[in-house]
Amino acid sequence: MPINNNDKDLLKSIAEGDPSGLSDLYDRYKTLVFSIAFNVLGNIEDAEEVTIDVFNKVWEKAESYTSKKASVKVWIASIARNRSIDALRRRNTRLTSQSPKWADACLDCIPSPKNPEKELETAMDHRLITNALAQLPASQRDALSLAYFMGYSHSQISEVLAEPLGTVKTRIRLALQTLRKILMDDKNSSN
Repeated sequence: MPINNNDKDLLKSIAEGDPSGLSDLYDRYKTLVFSIAFNVLGNIEDAEEVTIDVFNKVWEKAESYTSKKASVKVWIASIARNRSIDALRRRNTRLTSQSPKWADACLDCIPSPKNPEKELETAMDHRLITNALAQLPASQRDALSLAYFMGYSHSQISEVLAEPLGTVKTRIRLALQTLRKILMDDKNSSN
């Protein structure tokens, strides 16, 4: 069966048991998946293992993909993030107050696609997100970074930041609400 370059068609072929669809999807998203895993785990070997695990999961769950919920890229990225967090928790990393913060995150480390239009789109998205994050109070940025980059649970974040659990949950919720509003305002002003 000839493979179309459309992500949804690739997932459909994977769901039908065509390994060439998985191969094409792997070639397209392996760098993204590895980058997410490496940013969470900080270890090449663990990131490689998670990358393999993610594409095994894509092979097993391709038929469960719903385009109404997210694009294929976002679906794969969320699997990568969840698998990375699971691996981090299994590793039982020791929590410290010296945990990475947003300022330490290397968002430029994620390789850009070879398509110049996509490269420009990615750069613009990166700038929007960086500007939005800069508008958050430091306490919200720190809690959010521990949750999303390090994969810590709310109770672990509470321990690291030496803050009550309710405060941590509120900071994360407020940060996400603020980011959503800022990004929606930016999107509406550009249209």
